Amino acid sequence: MTAPKTFRIKSFGCQMNVYDGERMAELLGDTGMTAAPDGADADLVVLNTCHIREKAAEKAYSDVGRLTREDGTKPIVALAGCVAQAEGAEAQRRSKLIDLVVGPQAYHRLPHMVAEAAAGRRSVDTDMPAISKFDALPARRRSGPSAFLSVQEGCDKFCTYCVVPYTRGAEISRSFAQIVAEAEELVAGGARELTLLGQNVNAWEADGHDLASLIRHLATFGELERIRYTTSHPVNMGDALIQAHADVAKLTPYLHLPVQSGSDPILRAMNRSHAVDSYLATIARVREARPDIAISGDFIVGFPGETEADFEATLAIVDTVRYASAFSFKYSPRPGTPAATMAGQVAPEVMDDRLQRLQACISQHSTAFNASCVGRTVPVLIEKKGRKPGQMIGKSPYLQSVFLDTAAPTGTIVHARLTHALPNSLGGEEVTLAAAA
Repeated sequence: MTAPKTFRIKSFGCQMNVYDGERMAELLGDTGMTAAPDGADADLVVLNTCHIREKAAEKAYSDVGRLTREDGTKPIVALAGCVAQAEGAEAQRRSKLIDLVVGPQAYHRLPHMVAEAAAGRRSVDTDMPAISKFDALPARRRSGPSAFLSVQEGCDKFCTYCVVPYTRGAEISRSFAQIVAEAEELVAGGARELTLLGQNVNAWEADGHDLASLIRHLATFGELERIRYTTSHPVNMGDALIQAHADVAKLTPYLHLPVQSGSDPILRAMNRSHAVDSYLATIARVREARPDIAISGDFIVGFPGETEADFEATLAIVDTVRYASAFSFKYSPRPGTPAATMAGQVAPEVMDDRLQRLQACISQHSTAFNASCVGRTVPVLIEKKGRKPGQMIGKSPYLQSVFLDTAAPTGTIVHARLTHALPNSLGGEEVTLAAAA
């Protein structure tokens, strides 16, 4: 193979993978490679994979199989991310098309491994070094209006269904100085909104700071308009962070706080470290601090041992919290996790039925939340062009997509009166602050 000149990175799964994909692109760009134009074949394809659910892992292998061209040639294929970490060398035995396998804690070695692949040598690197990979990554380049910033990786919670502790390793917090430096680069590059990322982002602590004090420091950046963070664990929602929602204007009124189930027996089986009452008490405290906050969550249906009564309890917590949005999934047994061998595995058709009922319940509340916003005037961060001439798409403080006609360029914030609610977005019209008042 010849040394690749162009690349394409396809990221699956969570925001952390999106962030990792951006950083891998910057690494490859530093070697002189460029992203392949849309629709063009790339010399290197990086599949940045997710291992949370079986379907996501199978999709990655399916994509590998489609990379062979009509003339029988193929790009250099890199399997990255959590499937790479979980399966290691087995991935190359499963598919001879995969030239290199690199885990999420080793992708700073991607350029070296690509060079080895170009020389005909297949390689695997799934080490989890104690020294942070971030020390080896290049400076951030120009960013879009909204940017992800990884502050913490790994997980020590060991929920019984989850592979993250095995694929991402133990919880590691980046240093305060390192995070602030990257934030400065992103804001200088055009970011007006930063989303702080971590598997348990609200467990971040470093150099005498916690997440609340980090948020307060970032809020002093003049050109930074908005701060978000995800994903949080209920047991780490401390007083200081809740108070930050009351005090820091740039911290958006949006909180993603997964509960996973509304049943205490299922939460115990999941090893979630919280109960329904403690979760609801946390939600109440957050809403007291920031009454207009939108709550988002995650749910798993069909966890081993889940009865109809347990599922009904999940529907009940959705009705109690009134989520503005939520992600819901059928339980997927992952090899090596305790839940995969638990008794009481739920039949697929039962999971299908419960997921449909849960999603209908969630949709009822998310639709009601969007409808309740109609008539409000909110700041909208313009992110991209819409489908219609003169139309732009932006994000409200509540993470809703808003369509409106405006001449404002991307990266600017306009005020919009929300005029109508759609199933997954809202329409708006630009107004001046005087008119908004």
